[in-house]
Order: sequence, then structure tokens, then C-alpha cells
Amino acid sequence: MNEQTTYTPNIDLNTASAKRYRRLRHFKDIFAKWGVAIGGIGVIVAILLIFLYLMYEVMPLFKSASIEKISQYSVPVVEVENGAEEQAKTLYLSMEEQAEIGLRVDSAGNAIFFRTHSGEILKKHAVPIPANNTITAIAEAGPGTDELALGFSNGETLVFKHEYTVSYGEDNQRLIEPSIQYPYGKEPVVLSKNGDAITHIAIRDTEESLAIAGATDSKLLLNILNKEEDFLTEEITFEEEHLELPKITGDIKGLLIDPEQRWLYVLIDQAQLAILNIADRNTPKINSVLDVTSGEYQLSQAKLLLGGVSLLLGDSGGNISQWFLVRDKDSEWRLERIRDFKLANNNITSIAPEHRRKGFLVADDQGQIGIYNTTARRTLINEQISEKPIAWLAVSPRGKAFLAEDQNGQVSFWSVDNEHPEVSWSVLWDEVWYEDYDKPDYIWQSSASTNDFEPKMSLMPLAFGTLKAAFYAMLLATPLAICGAIYTAYFMAPAMRRKVKPVIELMEALPTVILGFLAGLWLAPFVEDHLTGIFALLIVVPIGFLLVSFGWHQLPDNIRHRVPDGWQPLLLIPIVIILSWLAISMSATMEGLFFGGDMRSWLGEQGISFDQRNALVVGLAMGFAVIPTIFSITEDAIFSVPKHLSYGSLALGATPWQTLTRVVLLTASPGIFSAVMIGMGRAVGETMIVLMATGNTPIMDVNIFEGMRTLAANIAVEMPESEVGSSHYRVLFLAALVLFLFTFVVNTMAEMIRHRLRKRYSSL
Repeated sequence: MNEQTTYTPNIDLNTASAKRYRRLRHFKDIFAKWGVAIGGIGVIVAILLIFLYLMYEVMPLFKSASIEKISQYSVPVVEVENGAEEQAKTLYLSMEEQAEIGLRVDSAGNAIFFRTHSGEILKKHAVPIPANNTITAIAEAGPGTDELALGFSNGETLVFKHEYTVSYGEDNQRLIEPSIQYPYGKEPVVLSKNGDAITHIAIRDTEESLAIAGATDSKLLLNILNKEEDFLTEEITFEEEHLELPKITGDIKGLLIDPEQRWLYVLIDQAQLAILNIADRNTPKINSVLDVTSGEYQLSQAKLLLGGVSLLLGDSGGNISQWFLVRDKDSEWRLERIRDFKLANNNITSIAPEHRRKGFLVADDQGQIGIYNTTARRTLINEQISEKPIAWLAVSPRGKAFLAEDQNGQVSFWSVDNEHPEVSWSVLWDEVWYEDYDKPDYIWQSSASTNDFEPKMSLMPLAFGTLKAAFYAMLLATPLAICGAIYTAYFMAPAMRRKVKPVIELMEALPTVILGFLAGLWLAPFVEDHLTGIFALLIVVPIGFLLVSFGWHQLPDNIRHRVPDGWQPLLLIPIVIILSWLAISMSATMEGLFFGGDMRSWLGEQGISFDQRNALVVGLAMGFAVIPTIFSITEDAIFSVPKHLSYGSLALGATPWQTLTRVVLLTASPGIFSAVMIGMGRAVGETMIVLMATGNTPIMDVNIFEGMRTLAANIAVEMPESEVGSSHYRVLFLAALVLFLFTFVVNTMAEMIRHRLRKRYSSL
């Protein structure tokens, strides 16, 4: 009987070296454990800090506006020699840039500069009034301008402007010196040759001419002062031109001229508005006359918004409406009611447009005030500030303060906290009807060359462009990368796999700026010149593959078996090159046969626009950049499937293809899904390729031949030029937050789906 013996090595585990080894290993285990934990927590904290910082920059966009009363005092008046005060009513009220000095023009022709905080009079100026005449009308050239026009009882007008010179004293204290200037001289300009009193007046000044419109009891008048500059002396002379305007039926209540001196708006009676086209100086004509109030309400106030495109109308029911001219289907201009605002149910007594934004202030006869923004369609403030009716409002050029004068001659000075009124949910995500557009639309245009520009900050075109670029990139990259990974991991010879996989993964190291550079300067013109050939590739290469594969399998076995299993892809390399060359070389021939020799012109005839840098170019370039990411993760997932699963399937009689589709791919599906999601995240966040390879135009068009602008590219382009703390600056951070949240949500959903797939197929 054989006895089994076991050999136990004589190892002493209590030696000093063994104890040191155990202590070192224990230390390494603890270090690795806490290192991984701290690293993971650090990543989470970093992501959380990024999120919090983005929120910190974005939250001020949605902060509510507020106002605060600073002071109240009696209206500044001029004292006469005997100590009495002139009982002259206010005709005009305004403030300078810093909201430190105000200007009040009264009916006696006094221009009084005063401190807005206290009402202290700083300077007085008497505007020259023709002898034995009075001021019968006054008008401002428009929001943000300092020019005024006075109409007199003898039919004459006088133009003057208020200016402010800023200097700094020895103690670096700011000094503001106000003054009155007469750009067209102190001599009045005759508007009514009959000497009739000017009841209403409007003025608009440009580099070419000065337009003054006036109304008397019986006529509507327009005087144009054309400016001519001497070539040698640079002296400016004026050529006066009196225009005969069509007769208006009804009592004229107000006049307004647009900045281009093309349209004259005439308020008639209590509810009508006449629009006169004065662009043709020879034949001015009435464009239309329409009712602008509803029900029993009467028109009480009318002002042009900043830029002079929009007309603000207030009525006796507390309604304020925005109107501007749009073209109809017959290219005729019509006045369209765009938006409505509501203060209360009281008569509107004053409208004060802001000087640098598309906002305005409104007051009524019950002492209530409202602050609004037209683009965002926001009611920012609606508060009661006085027990008496508000007669006059004046807003500072920066929109940070306003003056309110009530009917009892009390002036109150208010500070305003209203940093980002032009941003709202509707502006960011809904269609908005912008000035000079025929209909509401999604528009991104954050800047322009003029100060009266209306910001257009819709994120919809950018989000659409981001998804469009990612879609076409994934459309190219996903099937190629996954199919390539399947063949490499499952069918390819191991020796060849060890060469192919590193080469494809090395593609990921290529800087995207290089890909964008090549795509913009080489690929885009190449695609344009060989557009037919590019699409022929989609037909020629697959069909060629099928024919070559069919022919290969018809060869005798002794020939086919000379190529070891898994090395057949080498034979396809020359086939791909030959088929690609064939498709590209046939481009001109096919273009002549099917598209009349010019595919671009043919597309235009079909109503399909073509831009050289388009989504097709982006799909090719960005797809090339995304392929390595998807390929590498997918290949690892498939190659990691336990071999006993595939061997068992083959042993049970399944074909290699059945084993692949019913065992391997199902087991590897969590990894494949993760690869696709990570590739999509890469495509969504890509910046340089879409920045350099697209037209970078923020349009919403699914057309593959049109460009786009993505969120990431927009941030890269505009962030360096944006003013820190401005609405534009914070909206760019909001775009970054949207991109961040989109990536976070997609990755979270991908992880959840991956976990479910792993749980479902873990039993295979």
C-alpha cells in the first residue's frame, strides 16, 4: 500500500525580512486604496467645481431687476431779479452719462443743469427765443442723442444740443462741465413760411442732412437741410429744401421721424397713426393710415425705441405696444404690431426709451412706473413710486438711474439694478421677432457695428449645429469603427492585429487643429471639385467589395488557402485604392451625364444651397477623428469576451458568424455602447475641426451641404471678444453649461444602459 506524502517547504514567515515585506505590501495596499479613492473623489469634486463656477457666472442673467429711491426735491427753477420764481413747466428732462448732472428745459426757454442727487442748480442757459414769441413745441432727435429742436409761435425752429466735458482735477476727482451748443447756428430756421405756430415738431440728424418736420393747425411741413462739405476748406454749407407733404385728415397729435429719414409717423386724433414715405423727396406719399388702439382706449404717448425701427405706443388703458415695419409677400411695407406690455389700467403719461438697450420706462397718471425690455418681452419692474401722476421720466444713458417728475413739481432720483434685461427663456430657446425681420426666427448674432444693435442670443441654432455636426460625424465613424473593431478582434490574425490596432490608436494622437486645417484648406475644396465622385464612393466601393469577395470565393481552394486566415484584409488595400481612384476620376464624367456638367448648379435648381465648408466636410474630418476612440474601446470589449463562450458555441455547431452575432456581440454590448457614447461625447465637444471646416454660420438647416456653428466653436470664437460681465459674456458661459449638462446627461444615461446590458448578458 502506497502512502501519500506531502512536502512542506521549510519557510519561516516570522523573519525580519518577511515582516518588512508584509509591512511594505500592507503600506502599498493602503496607499493604493486611498490614492484611488482620493483621485476619484478629486475628479468628482473638480467636475462639481466646474459646474458651480458655470452656475456662478450664469445665475446673474436671471436675477430680478430692482430700483431704490436716492433722493427727492423740488424741480429746479430759475429765479428772476425780484426773487420770484418763474412758473414755467418742464418741456424736456434728461441726464448725462454718469447720472450726476440732469438737464431741464422749461417753457420759458431756460436750460437748467442740476445735480441729480440734490437738485442743486449748477448752470443756467437761456435759449434765444425770437422776440415776442413763445415755445410751442419741442422734440428730441432720438434716444441716445443730445440734439433738441424747439418750435416757436412764429413758425421758426431752433436746433441746439447739450454736451458734457469730463476732466479730472488735481485730486483725481471727476469734473463734468455741461454746455449748450448750436450746431446749426443761433439763428432760427423758418419752417412755416406763413408764420403759423408750430404745434408739433420732429427732428432727425444724419451725416448727409437734417430733417425737421412740423405741424401747424392747417399743414404738415418738412424742411430738409442738405449738408455739403467743401473739398478744399472742409467747410460745411447747408442747402435748404422745403417739401410739400400730403394733407392729413384729422388733428395731428405728434410727429416722429425714423433715423434714415425715410418714414414720417403722424399721430392723428386719439387712435390713428399715419405713415408717410418721405424717402423720395420729390413725391412724398402716404403709405397707410391705421388704428393703433383697441376698444375705447385713446393714444396718449408715442416714442421711437433705440435705433428708430420700433415704435412704442401707450394708451389711456395702460397698454404699451411695439410696432415696426415689415415687408409682406408683395414687398410692400406694412406696420405690424409685434408685442404688447401692460403697466396697469391707467393713462400712460410718459415713455422713456433706454439709450443703449432695447428697453424703456413707462409711467402713468397714478404714480406707477414700469421697466420693460422688448426683445426679451420681459416686465422687469412694476411699482408704485408716487402718489401723484408722473409727468416726466428721464433715464440715464447707461440705464442705471432715472428721474421722475410728478405734476406737483417734485423730482425723485432713483438707482436701477438691471444688468441683463435682454436675456430670457424665450430669447434663448424660442422664436423671436427681431427688428428688420419679416417673421419670428431663431437667430444668433451677438454683436454689430452700430450702437443701436438688437442682440440676438438664441442658443437653438448653436445647439442644432452641435447635434448636426455630431450626427454626420457619428454617421461616418460608428459603422466603420465598430465593423473594423469586430473584424480586428474576432477574425484578424493575431500577428496582424498587433500591428493594425496600434496604428489606428495612433490616429487619435493627431491634433484636431491639424485635421481642421487640412479639412478647411484641402478637403473642402477637394469635395467641392469632386462632389459627384465623393457620393460615387458610397456606391462603387461597397459594390466593388462584394464583387471582389464573390470572385475570391470562386477561386480554387489551393489559391485561396495560400493566404493565411486573418490576413485577407491586406488584399483589400489595393482594391480600396483602385475603387476610390476610379470613383474620383469618373466624377467629371458622371457630373456631365447626370447633372448637366455642374452638380452645384443642379443642386441650386432643386432649391438646395451649397456652401464649400459644410456638414459633409465636417462629417468626413470629425468622423476620422472619432473613429480611433470608438474602434479602440469596441475592439477591447470584443476581444475581452471569454474564449470559452465562443469555443462552446462553435463546438455546438454554430457558425463563426452566428457565434459573433448571438454570443460575442451580446456579451460585448456594454463596452460597444460605451464606445459609441464616448465617441458621441467627443464629437459633441469637438471645437477646432468644426471651427475651421465649417462656414461657422449659426443657421438651422439639416442640409448636408450647409455649414453650422456649434456651441463649442461659438465659445472659442466669441469668448475672447466679449466684455467681462456683459450679457454676451454670461450667455457664452450658459452655452458652456448647456454643453456640460448635455454631456453629463448623455454619459449618465449611457452608464445606466451599459449597466443594464452588462447585467442582462452577464449570464452568457
